[in-house]
Amino acid sequence: MQAEPKKSLVGEEYEVEVGPVAHGGHCIARTDEGQVLFVRHALPGERVTARVTDGEEGARFLRADAVSIDTPSKDRVEAPCPFSGPGKCGGCDWQHAAPGAQRRLKASVIAEQLERLAGLSPDDAHWDGTVEPAPGDKVAKGEVPAWRTRVQYAVDADGHAGLRKHRSHDVEPVTHCMIAAPEVSELGIEKREWPQIATVEAIAATGSHDRQVILTPKPGGRLPIVELDKPVSVLRIGEKDEQVHRVHGRPFVRERAAGRTWRVGNGGFWQVHPKAADLLVEAVMQGLMPKKGDMALDLYCGVGLFAGALAERVGDKGAVLGIESGKRAVEDARHNLQDLDRVRIEHGKVDQILPRTGITDVDLVVLDPPRAGAGKKTVTHLASLTPRRIAYVACDPAALARDLKYFSEAGYRPRRMRAFDLFPMTHHVECVVVLEKATKGA
Repeated sequence: MQAEPKKSLVGEEYEVEVGPVAHGGHCIARTDEGQVLFVRHALPGERVTARVTDGEEGARFLRADAVSIDTPSKDRVEAPCPFSGPGKCGGCDWQHAAPGAQRRLKASVIAEQLERLAGLSPDDAHWDGTVEPAPGDKVAKGEVPAWRTRVQYAVDADGHAGLRKHRSHDVEPVTHCMIAAPEVSELGIEKREWPQIATVEAIAATGSHDRQVILTPKPGGRLPIVELDKPVSVLRIGEKDEQVHRVHGRPFVRERAAGRTWRVGNGGFWQVHPKAADLLVEAVMQGLMPKKGDMALDLYCGVGLFAGALAERVGDKGAVLGIESGKRAVEDARHNLQDLDRVRIEHGKVDQILPRTGITDVDLVVLDPPRAGAGKKTVTHLASLTPRRIAYVACDPAALARDLKYFSEAGYRPRRMRAFDLFPMTHHVECVVVLEKATKGA
């Protein structure tokens, strides 16, 4: 006998007391019946009316938006962006929170994930419990730092550029994204129509005047003539091979960080905040304290940012091995570091390539894994190489905490941790943890 379909609760409203912040840009509340609500556009301690956006009777939890604020938090501000709010753009999670409050919320999430998934207190992690703003980002209530040097616009059925709604393919047309870097806004993408185009990614390099747009046509769609307010290179995503192809201009942008220029091709990974690359290199090098002659690994090395910084410090008698799975990123890393013979870049997945290298011990490791983290297999292998220090750069607190637990099981403990607010107005946060071998009895 077929089970009765469960009743959807979408659109139902509940008056609730908002509890603590949770990982993912929402806060936790409960209905009078005890059902968990993950509520966006709310702040801890508020009393709100929450309207369900996803979920059904009997579900483990429901998703909801705070559509009416009955008792506001002292940290609440009027969202500066007109496109932010329930049912609107899903890009920013915390437009309604004062900047200092956003950083405190992120610190709470990091602390909760460390405790729950790794059994670590801030003291255990040697973390002061703060999330540091990037230079220039400490703004007053009601102000928004314009930091995002890469913006992925979606295009609606009428050809208007906008941003996706939360957990939806629907497009919220925008006339201006407040967190976009000025060099992105100057392109004027929102002012133009994009017929037959599905997405427009805009890239404005840091430290050069390079600007690039990457267009994804709709199935069977043709590219328009691209005329923007500033000179740009144009690339397209192929419909059949889903690869990036040059239309005109350079297929790469030149980024500037750590005293070097970095070629980043085909829209490849680079830190989105203009201050992020230098901040992270500084934090990693201060933590690792490389010495002349050291052997170092840079895992998930991208276009070679940390490998280059390490190579400068380990000197001619040292060596750096980078491993990266992206083919174009490997080509760029080899190009970027071609003047440093002590650097070698290998192409492939870290968990497959590292065991094949035959390396049995190293002095230093830096790893900057994707959002899912490094995983137990890779962590265990790294610990077996007995590095003096390991620097872990993490964009997801949950993945970081899981991997720190694996490191602990393999005998490595945090020596220092820092957290950086490199994604203001969103729930995302970047962490750098430096680990070293635990002493006996520790």
